[in-house]
Amino acid sequence: MNNSAETNNGLENFTRHYFRKIIQSFKDLHGNPHYLAMGMAIGVFVGMTPTFPLHTVIAVPLSHLARGSKRAAMLGVWISNPLTLPFCYYAAYKLGMWVMDKPSPFTTLNLKTVSDLLDLGIEIIAAMMLGGLILGGICGIAAYALTHHIARVTRA
Repeated sequence: MNNSAETNNGLENFTRHYFRKIIQSFKDLHGNPHYLAMGMAIGVFVGMTPTFPLHTVIAVPLSHLARGSKRAAMLGVWISNPLTLPFCYYAAYKLGMWVMDKPSPFTTLNLKTVSDLLDLGIEIIAAMMLGGLILGGICGIAAYALTHHIARVTRA
């Protein structure tokens, strides 16, 4: 077997294993599909905003207010994790600058801390927040639909 086939098989096994873990996580969560999907959607929405150290602190009360699953919200914020955070923030920044019709002063962001974000200035923070809210809305709606479907299927 060549290296490419071994790599594809390993990736396929990893994907199957990860998908099974996700399905098991949904089975472990309690509540009707809407309750779970609402929590997940709120978590994903908040996870896409540039509020990284406060994602869970923001998502749980919002989920409570919207009568969604707080546990699902805590899972949903992990859409922004150490591996995806730079991509999420960069996409939010680029989208926000595009919506605001502003030229981008640079092509990459090198953010390691919240103070790095604050040092950029209000215009860039506003662009990231606007882009994050738009991406969060889109991803939150998709997360709601996907979670609702998975919860319905796993409950059947």
